[in-house]
Amino acid sequence: MSRTLSQVAQAAINAEETGEVFLLLLEFDEASLSEPIRVVWNNVNVTSRGNVYAAMEFSAELPGETEGASQSVRITLDNVDRQIVQAVRNAVGRPAVTMEIVLASDPDTVEAGPFNFELESVEYNALTVSGELIFDDVSNLRCPQHTATPYLYPDAF
Repeated sequence: MSRTLSQVAQAAINAEETGEVFLLLLEFDEASLSEPIRVVWNNVNVTSRGNVYAAMEFSAELPGETEGASQSVRITLDNVDRQIVQAVRNAVGRPAVTMEIVLASDPDTVEAGPFNFELESVEYNALTVSGELIFDDVSNLRCPQHTATPYLYPDAF
């Protein structure tokens, strides 16, 4: 999969040494939340496109880009303010998670993403919250959506 990156990002990737820092932004959204929970893998808060992302320690095991690679992302976040646990407990369905990568020097330009996931298999304890981020499972969608029956297609019978 090819990506279009800014010239600054391309130069940072190709440089032997660079002062540029790539930041991973996560946005958790669920119907019970008044506004999404936004976190950044950084030691200071970051404002991107008018939204403040709270600095938080977390890990993300990204999927490979080869064919047949797992399409889920395993994330583990520090459970410091309990917002995410509360959102998971109140969730009616699977919380939506958006992942983006930006440069610290230009957080308003998305270098990769947005990648839209759903959060499932959530586990939490006093220290961490972890779960699997999965893409929409299109393999389980019904195809064709409708069956040709006299009720749906009366002129065909």
